[in-house]
Amino acid sequence: MQRSGLLMKLHLLLLSVFVVTPVMAAMPSTGSPAPDFTLRTNSGINLKLSEHRGEVIMINFWATWCGPCRQEMPELDRLYQKYRKTGFLLLGVSVDDKPEAARAMAQQLKVSFPVLFDDRKQASRLYDVDAMPSTLLVDRHGVVRFVHRGYRAGVEKQYEEKLRELLRQ
Repeated sequence: MQRSGLLMKLHLLLLSVFVVTPVMAAMPSTGSPAPDFTLRTNSGINLKLSEHRGEVIMINFWATWCGPCRQEMPELDRLYQKYRKTGFLLLGVSVDDKPEAARAMAQQLKVSFPVLFDDRKQASRLYDVDAMPSTLLVDRHGVVRFVHRGYRAGVEKQYEEKLRELLRQ
């Protein structure tokens, strides 16, 4: 009787570990829904990703301490300027602890796309950001269609090719 009671407790313990333990996040893969988030923008308003269904969205996670991010941002802004009137939205998500530093860098680089502040790491956890910068393209239905980690000169041509493809759909 004692042995079966012990086994029952062990089974309940194991079950609670599997039920209660959260599933580890992973960067959304191509074809999966883009996790929704709400973050404050550089203009002071809250922006909720799902409220922009119907637009093709690029989400670019970056940080002020990231040299490649600094290199990439002007290139991303050129894409934003070129395609924003065609249903394209670029969201630059700063993972910096201090929004003031991110705001200053965005102003210095004269980016015109919305900068969002993820100082509490809500969105970066949802997207399991493990490289800077990390860039995703989301289609009009909220599905991730392209993922790229890091930056190398010329990758913006690949971004533009994928972006044009999604805008045609």
